[in-house]
Amino acid sequence: MDECDATNAENCMLKEVCAKLKKDVRMLERNKQELERVNKIPQCEKLRAEEKILTLCKDLDTLKDLMNTRKKVFNTDISILECESLNLKLRLESLVSENNQLREKVHKAESDLAQNKR
Repeated sequence: MDECDATNAENCMLKEVCAKLKKDVRMLERNKQELERVNKIPQCEKLRAEEKILTLCKDLDTLKDLMNTRKKVFNTDISILECESLNLKLRLESLVSENNQLREKVHKAESDLAQNKR
């Protein structure tokens, strides 16, 4: 009977250990579920941050494209203005030369008129 009592005592002790282990497993499962729930918050924040990053990258690309377009337009406009400026400079030189010729003709005409009056 001692053997039976020892076996019963050992069996009771094992049942207590199993009950404690089951309790620990349930507690660990609850902790795991809580950690998974809490972990979802940073995951959602990460997804929002990644979406915002993608949006900002698209905006940056759009701004770069716009800047490149404006740069091309600016360079084209500068070229046109430089060409117009050169044409105006040449036209001005031509008008100054024509003005000088007309002034010489006026002086000659005045001189001729003065001689004719004498």
